[in-house]
Amino acid sequence: MTAPVPEFRLARPSSIEEAIALKRAHAASHFLAGGTDMLVNLRHGISAPDVLIDLSGITGLRKMETREDGVTIGAGTTISDLTGDATIAGSYRALAQAAEAIAGPGHRVMGTVGGNLCLDTRCIYYNQSEWWRSANAYCLKHRGDTCRVAPKGARCHAAYTGDLAPALLVLNAEVEIADAGGTRRIPLSELYVEDGRAHLALKDGQLVTAVHLPKAPPPSLYEKVRQRGSIDYPLAGVAAALSQADGRVGALRIALTGTNSRPFLLDGTERFAGRALDEQALQEIDKLVQKQVQPMRTTVAPANYRRIAAGAVARRIVSRLLSADGR
Repeated sequence: MTAPVPEFRLARPSSIEEAIALKRAHAASHFLAGGTDMLVNLRHGISAPDVLIDLSGITGLRKMETREDGVTIGAGTTISDLTGDATIAGSYRALAQAAEAIAGPGHRVMGTVGGNLCLDTRCIYYNQSEWWRSANAYCLKHRGDTCRVAPKGARCHAAYTGDLAPALLVLNAEVEIADAGGTRRIPLSELYVEDGRAHLALKDGQLVTAVHLPKAPPPSLYEKVRQRGSIDYPLAGVAAALSQADGRVGALRIALTGTNSRPFLLDGTERFAGRALDEQALQEIDKLVQKQVQPMRTTVAPANYRRIAAGAVARRIVSRLLSADGR
């Protein structure tokens, strides 16, 4: 049973400064971008803001600019805009593939880059209707005191499932964050924390306003495993970027989503620098991924399946990157 959307007041600021001021003035308010995920949470009673701050009227958030040092993508850029951009498709292939893999065409027209990066974590015990959650005494992530995935633990294991983050991580992206004191840039990895209840390092009143991509990135790819061939969030998503010289690895970056409470860069890939990526090296990559991912019983798919799938996908896309065109 789906409940009606609770009452709220809609604010439409025309600038980033005005949006941040509104957020600071209303403690229970939420920023609203595309709303494709938030609307469902509102209907499920997971979120009940008194004010929604609609960011769609801030034109500067939807700019995409190619500069000498790379590409800047406004956080309000839609996923559809991203998939249709020739520069992204040509030079940042993992990002283009991740964008194309998000939900369906109707979602991509509304969903935004910033919204996907700040996507709430998900769990089969959390993303349910109010009556379902209340019948199960809620959970640690929302109104309860026990994690249904790991009842003896003290941490929420809800999984982060955004597609864009791993692609941006392997491309060495930075995010721009604005607050009342101005703006600053940080590595994308610093935006996330391994905590299903509070996986974003943003403080109250802070807003992701842009993503910055360095120029001339190495070839990259993204692939995800999902329940169905469209619409679904990743059960395990993997991005990889690989630079090569004379058949040997210059640098290898691998990032994952869908398995942990945050997207993360795989540790230990520097060991492959200077090596040829033969079958033994590919097996090492598979094992490295399986060792570091932490899938739990947060989806309908078994955790061990997601672990094995993550390693297999990482191995497959790195193998594809070994060829000159990544195909």
